[in-house]
Amino acid sequence: MEKQADHPDFMALALAEAQKAADRGEVPVGAVLVDPKIQAVVAAAGNQVESDHDPTAHAEMLVIRAAAAARSDARLAGFDLYVTLEPCPMCATAISFARLRRVEFGAYDPKGGGVDHGPKIFSQPTCHHQPEVIGGVREQEASKMLKSFFAERR
Repeated sequence: MEKQADHPDFMALALAEAQKAADRGEVPVGAVLVDPKIQAVVAAAGNQVESDHDPTAHAEMLVIRAAAAARSDARLAGFDLYVTLEPCPMCATAISFARLRRVEFGAYDPKGGGVDHGPKIFSQPTCHHQPEVIGGVREQEASKMLKSFFAERR
């Protein structure tokens, strides 16, 4: 059974960012960072790895960077991240360092994930901060977008 988010409209925005990324030829992953106190998106992005020629330009990294810069603060405690794919180990570590409150993600990533799969960053004893994690939010939509993207390229 697919899990539902507390605020599915935020995941819808992340899915829209993922579609924009796909339209640019990027792997379709989208993210939005939300201030839950005011229910407002503070940053939104899709992957820009190819366009920026930057292997760290994942959607999660981009929204964390944008929000931290806008706030002039590396800590984003209390903020929530909605992302269409389980964060990779790099992004999960950045999420921990940023002290995000919650992460809601769409599709699981058994091959490259770093939250429920792989190194399970938030479960490591060296992890400084563990956010609340909700996986499988609108999983079918997110998974379908990724599968379609890769099927077109094979």
